[in-house]
Amino acid sequence: MTDQVLQQAIAQIEAARADSNQIPVVKGFFDQATYTITYVVHDPATREAAVIDSVLDYRPNSGRTSFASADAVVAYVNSENLKVTWLLETHAHADHLSAAPYLQEKLGGKLAIGQQITHVQEVFGKLFNAGTEFERDGSQFDHLFEDGHTFKLGNIEAISLHVPGHTPADMAYIIGDAVFLGDTMFMPDYGTARADFPGGDARQLYKSIRRLLELPRETRLFMCHDYKAPGRDTYAWESTVGAQHDSNVHVHDGVGEDEFVEMRTKRDATLDLPELIMPSVQVNIRGGHMPEPEDNGISYIKIPVNAV
Repeated sequence: MTDQVLQQAIAQIEAARADSNQIPVVKGFFDQATYTITYVVHDPATREAAVIDSVLDYRPNSGRTSFASADAVVAYVNSENLKVTWLLETHAHADHLSAAPYLQEKLGGKLAIGQQITHVQEVFGKLFNAGTEFERDGSQFDHLFEDGHTFKLGNIEAISLHVPGHTPADMAYIIGDAVFLGDTMFMPDYGTARADFPGGDARQLYKSIRRLLELPRETRLFMCHDYKAPGRDTYAWESTVGAQHDSNVHVHDGVGEDEFVEMRTKRDATLDLPELIMPSVQVNIRGGHMPEPEDNGISYIKIPVNAV
């Protein structure tokens, strides 16, 4: 069966590479505390912009939040005279809190995530005993993307690609010739994302990665994280489809599905949970909002004991 969504994405990328007006400007902001890259992507003609995977600074020892990372994005948007129309989340992150509500207040834009966030909300709503007041329908977001949903950033064509495996809700956003692929692949010398969170699936992740690798070799890929692979002294977060084909240490050409699943499963079994998974997931399934304050006016993060 022909993957019509993938063919549409390929056609978009090829058209963008043939027309410089369809090439977006991409600016990355690296947060070393969580190894996360937030992107501001814009159409140079209209100045319309999207912010992808924003970071809210959070100190787990005190429970305090701050906005230095988000304010750097605000300063850049204002200095470049950009108009933010989208706040895009590739998935409900387990390693950092989203600053989307803060940025929406400062800059505007629609907050969006993949449609399968409802599955993630259901799973984690039960884990955190969120109660019936917590809606599990994705209504905390302004828009839920389906596989193959087309949209525009100014005059630049864009399309969403469902790439589950790390979580059920992972989306890649293809804007012009640039792909923001969330937690699927990392830089070629670091490999691929884990697949052992609730709803994760290494076999699905392999299929999602191979789908992404059907895009043209020259396609620009922008990572959500970088951890500096052994032997590399600098952080990096831009690659290409061709580079991943040739040298991704986990999923380069020639690595079969069963081989990948065996490797990923064994590797994931050695990994500890991310330090910020409990606050991050509770906040991010709510669209970046804190849990409702209790009767003393304070919001609380729950830590389930002996449950995961």
